[in-house]
Amino acid sequence: MTTLRSDALVVFGATGDLAYKQIFPALQALVRHGRLDVPIIGVAKSGWNLDQFKARAKDSLEQHGRSDPSADAKLFSLLQYIDGDYADAATFQRLRELLGPAQHPLYYLAIPPSLFATVAAGLSRADCVKEARVVVEKPFGRDLASAQALNRTLHQYFPEPSIFRIDHFLGKEAVQNLIYFRFANSLMEAAWNYRHIESVQITMAENFGVSGRGKFYEEAGAIRDVVQNHLLEVVACLAVECPSGVDHGAKCDERDRLLQSVRTLTPADVVRGQFRGYRNEPGVAADSQVETFAALRFHIDNERWDGVPFYVRTGKRLAVTATEVLVRFKKSSRTVLTDSGSPNDSYCRFRLDPKMVIALGARVKKPGPGMTGENVELIAHQQPAELMEPYERLLGDAAAGDSTLFARQDSVEAAWRVVDPILGNATPLYEYDPNSWGPTEVEAQLKPCGGWYNPKAE
Repeated sequence: MTTLRSDALVVFGATGDLAYKQIFPALQALVRHGRLDVPIIGVAKSGWNLDQFKARAKDSLEQHGRSDPSADAKLFSLLQYIDGDYADAATFQRLRELLGPAQHPLYYLAIPPSLFATVAAGLSRADCVKEARVVVEKPFGRDLASAQALNRTLHQYFPEPSIFRIDHFLGKEAVQNLIYFRFANSLMEAAWNYRHIESVQITMAENFGVSGRGKFYEEAGAIRDVVQNHLLEVVACLAVECPSGVDHGAKCDERDRLLQSVRTLTPADVVRGQFRGYRNEPGVAADSQVETFAALRFHIDNERWDGVPFYVRTGKRLAVTATEVLVRFKKSSRTVLTDSGSPNDSYCRFRLDPKMVIALGARVKKPGPGMTGENVELIAHQQPAELMEPYERLLGDAAAGDSTLFARQDSVEAAWRVVDPILGNATPLYEYDPNSWGPTEVEAQLKPCGGWYNPKAE
């Protein structure tokens, strides 16, 4: 694939919520850091003009961005706007005119997947796809079959190396540190296998509900919303083999190989829950069977992870808002220790949100006679105050043609293959109280050795 930088950025759905909360702040950050100086064309059907579009961008930066008058002014000078219907050929003819001499545009489809084909066909008819790249948002399909259909649709107009399937979790500094911490520390990597690790837990907890997005959530549910994409990507980062090279192809190959080795889920591996009160949310069916909580047990069928369970848990209206990983090591069986019956508290803990922390749990000897110990936790790293936000990183990478942090077709389809059999009502749905840790049934069916680790509020 060409390594030429994109010479124009076109955002479809430019007046929507995603653009307002994420894309405009990311664009301003790219401008501020000297990484973006090309025309930015917004496309939407809102009855707006360019001044109204700029006003929307200004309000976005005030609410969700960082104040920088110089960067704001530069960004506004780059903005252009087309108000038009995606089914109207005139919309794309106008786009062709505004692109002018641009030869390598980047198209961001911040629109529902049902419109991908319409927009891609319109771009093709207007001769706008040659040497172009396209960024598509999740959810990329609703199941394996629909993901495969979407891939076939996009491939009619764009080759696979030109398709960037965005998952903002891969752009998080804390998620990237999962890989770096493993491979940069030989002591840790030597213990990173079934001989030393008992289990892995990943918890993505939110203490808020669906926040007025009941209609969307009814179509998604927790497994489609965050497990199939975000959390399986975290599993891959924790379990992937070291790439053979530094190029993005080698890194993507290893991530795909790992996801291909994740065993397909069965109903026995899943507990679904729904918080009490969810059915009273606007847009939610009175008899909804959609999960707002899911706990799942994954197995990876390769030599490194033979027999090691990966427990993944996510939910709305849980006790705290936090995303954490707990890698629990096997207990020492040395007979010189006289407290061998104590709980296993040797672990590595990664806090991914709301701030990054890497910590090691260990036991040290208590003062006095006898070989008995106590638990300690060593904080290894805490996140500095200012980091590159995920959308800034990912948009910059897409413009440069670097697909390392984007999901390839084979990885997306592998992830859907893993969860496909347990989607919908394939398993029972249990109610749980808000501000709890989910339904009590999860303790009986999917209780890790040593129990669930519950992240603490900060």
